[in-house]
Amino acid sequence: MKHRAFFWFILPTLAAMTLFIALPIVSVFVQSLYVQHEQVLVISENCGPFGCKQSTSVDIAATEKLREEAPLGQFNGLGTYSNRSHLAFAEVGAAWATSDTIDAFWDEVVNLPFYGALTFTLTYTAAVTPLVLLLGLAIAIGVNSLPSIFKGPSIFVSLLPFLVTPLVGSLILFWMVDSDGVIGAIIQLIFDDPNLSLKASAALTWTMLILYGVWHTLPFSFIVFYAGLQTVPLETLEAAQVDGATKWQRTIYVVVPHLVPLISFVTLMLLMDNFRVFEPIVSFSAEAHARSLSWIIFNDLRESGNPLYGSAGATSMLTILGVVFLLTPVLIRTWRDFKGAGR
Repeated sequence: MKHRAFFWFILPTLAAMTLFIALPIVSVFVQSLYVQHEQVLVISENCGPFGCKQSTSVDIAATEKLREEAPLGQFNGLGTYSNRSHLAFAEVGAAWATSDTIDAFWDEVVNLPFYGALTFTLTYTAAVTPLVLLLGLAIAIGVNSLPSIFKGPSIFVSLLPFLVTPLVGSLILFWMVDSDGVIGAIIQLIFDDPNLSLKASAALTWTMLILYGVWHTLPFSFIVFYAGLQTVPLETLEAAQVDGATKWQRTIYVVVPHLVPLISFVTLMLLMDNFRVFEPIVSFSAEAHARSLSWIIFNDLRESGNPLYGSAGATSMLTILGVVFLLTPVLIRTWRDFKGAGR
């Protein structure tokens, strides 16, 4: 294809990416450099028989006029990124200087809003991603080995979690683990403790969120791997079987290498999806024990009457950088495999 024809071929895609991806990211970055205007306060003095008292009120008209003149707010540069709600350079430095041990330092840092959310987000991503990859591949291989009459119902059942809306699915699990729910009541019966609650512990709350993430995301991994298994060359499998390879050896040395491009693709999708975990936290009302970066953005934007656009923008940019950092090793591996294939 000639360069001119190729340019016109990809122009619509480039235009859409610029309009719906690049420009919004630039806009968010610009907004993160500004903070909200302070309210214009009016101090008045009221005098009476027993003396004078000062009262403070908000000049709504002056405040609105100030916001109209500078809609983005006051320029703050990178100050939002370094304040206590985000990277907290001053607080981290103080914790490092005053802490006697690494554990003490970490306990102080993880209590900071951004680092606490980052810890849960990374833990969730690191736990859910490999579990979904391994279980999805195992289920796909198992279903592919079933007789044809059982494959259809098995595929339908395996896809059910993916058909349920994330908010609805997490709410259902939330009700089930409640003390009046099926799971919660069974656990209380097993441990003979009527006050035992899965939602009262941070560790148990994190475990519930991770299990829900695996349950909800697993069908995506399964269906991609199942489709990939249909393209495995039968001649290669038969040749390996003739050579005496067991089913396990055929899976490891024939099937898995054939699915490597799909494994890279699924890993990329899972990393991006898991790093923005949000719905389960809201549905489980787990804000007391688990907060993600996406939840911080949501919380900044729902501030009553005064959304923190600059703070939400800064967290969004840091989230994007986190996703890029996680995807870089997978992208490098994919690029090396692409070059090694001589394409």
